[in-house]
Amino acid sequence: MGTPSLSPWAVLVLTLVLVELWAPCVVSRQPNFIVILADDVGWGDLGANWAETKETPHLDQLAAEGTRFVDFHSAASTCSPSRASLLTGRLGLRNGVTHNFAITSLGGLPLNETTLAEVLREAGYSTGAIGKWHLGHHGRHHPNYRGFDFYFGIPYSHDMGCTDTPGYNLPPCPPCPRRGTAASVARKDCYTEVALPLFENVTIIQQPVKLGSLARRYAEEAARFIQRASDSGRPFFLYLALAHMHVPLSPPLPPAPGRGIYGASLSEMDVLVWRVKELADSLGRGSTLLWFTGDNGPWAQKCELAGRLGPFMGAWQRQRGGSSAKQTTWEGGHRVPALVYWPGRVPAGRTSHALLSVLDIFPTLVALAGAALPPNRRFDGLDVSPVLLGRSDVGHKVLLHPNSGAAGKVGEIEALRLAQYKAFYTTGGAMACDGSTGPAERHQPPLIFNLDRDIQEQEPLDVASREYQAVLPAISRAYTRALQDIAADNVSVADYSQDPAAIPCCNVQHVGCRCHGAHGGLGSSWDPQVEKRTPRLCL
Repeated sequence: MGTPSLSPWAVLVLTLVLVELWAPCVVSRQPNFIVILADDVGWGDLGANWAETKETPHLDQLAAEGTRFVDFHSAASTCSPSRASLLTGRLGLRNGVTHNFAITSLGGLPLNETTLAEVLREAGYSTGAIGKWHLGHHGRHHPNYRGFDFYFGIPYSHDMGCTDTPGYNLPPCPPCPRRGTAASVARKDCYTEVALPLFENVTIIQQPVKLGSLARRYAEEAARFIQRASDSGRPFFLYLALAHMHVPLSPPLPPAPGRGIYGASLSEMDVLVWRVKELADSLGRGSTLLWFTGDNGPWAQKCELAGRLGPFMGAWQRQRGGSSAKQTTWEGGHRVPALVYWPGRVPAGRTSHALLSVLDIFPTLVALAGAALPPNRRFDGLDVSPVLLGRSDVGHKVLLHPNSGAAGKVGEIEALRLAQYKAFYTTGGAMACDGSTGPAERHQPPLIFNLDRDIQEQEPLDVASREYQAVLPAISRAYTRALQDIAADNVSVADYSQDPAAIPCCNVQHVGCRCHGAHGGLGSSWDPQVEKRTPRLCL
């Protein structure tokens, strides 16, 4: 007896059933995400960007195996606002974070703002943050209450507390005072009274931190988190916010001749990123998207301990005094290196000139995870997955650059990008290596540079030129629409109030808040839920 044949209708029904059975398996294969954020790194600190840089062979290899983005920007030119924008997809005028938080800050990223970690955890992800937080550490502003299942790191910049081995900084900072000894003579920009804490979740495990071993510990904790997430069978999101290349620098070995302290620290970061990349590959190539970028440009006032701008010199400003890097709206302040690696999905060896931003990380990863953006708010970031996957090279039409400390009211939008044109309504220079600053200047009509011809921002267009007159109306419309859109949005307000009780301190009885277990690996529990307690400012 012959095998009975199926009718076309039966074949169609069977096919649809099989598709329905198979589809959930496809959808459930959510990619893992690793976002690595370097601190104060220059666009020119990546050898793939700037041939003079020789200390990043691993990052250069990562660029060769993934896609390099050469017109990529931080959302602000200083720490807290840039990080808040990464985790919310919104500028500081929307999410409320317009300048940095202090060690005494009671507030942080407003609690009504939804973080990327919260969205991804709701979508089934295991979430971890390792490294610098700087979005509030008191009460429910701690990362464990902002969507992260696991946290290991320093709650703010690692120059915001004393250590026993202070590393390299300009000016040099003294070590923490010892038991029974008076605090060292206070120096400007040095924290001498309170030791720098290292947290594992809500427990201070070391105070002061041993900076020399911090990179190794971050790598080890990243490996543990990835392994735990892999064992659980859940996809993971790891936010790794490095201490590199912010001062103080603490390279593991004395620098080789000609490399300098900065070069040795850059090499250490290069190895650390590669180690994390290899961890991702060990889970199966193609299962993990890795996104490397920076929070803002170099801190120029740190002189030889600051990074490389590449060609983004901000020459117009430098002729008038001050730095055109961190804290400014010049290209050197916010144009940062960016690499995306995802074998089999993101094209290898590609260079993209799309205008992109740290703001895009939130909506892009949410889309790739198959999740939905939080409702009742507007986003400045875009889902740029078509650009990542090589199907497009079109990013933002307009990109806004908020004031970040050098000039103008912090957080306000007084510079913007439209295609190849950059317009400034306010300019100013941050403190430079020589101690100079550039005075704030208002521009009405705005200064406009054509970055295609003048990447150094040296010569603004002549106001009377045809080019200026042709582009000014489009810039004015874009600027007006952006401000109107922000004004009509559901915006948040951050609490910037301060109280010594907010300072993390594992032992109020010890000089500098030093833990008995700081050298023995023991720790002291510190509950960020406690809103009021005995002040922990240890003098």
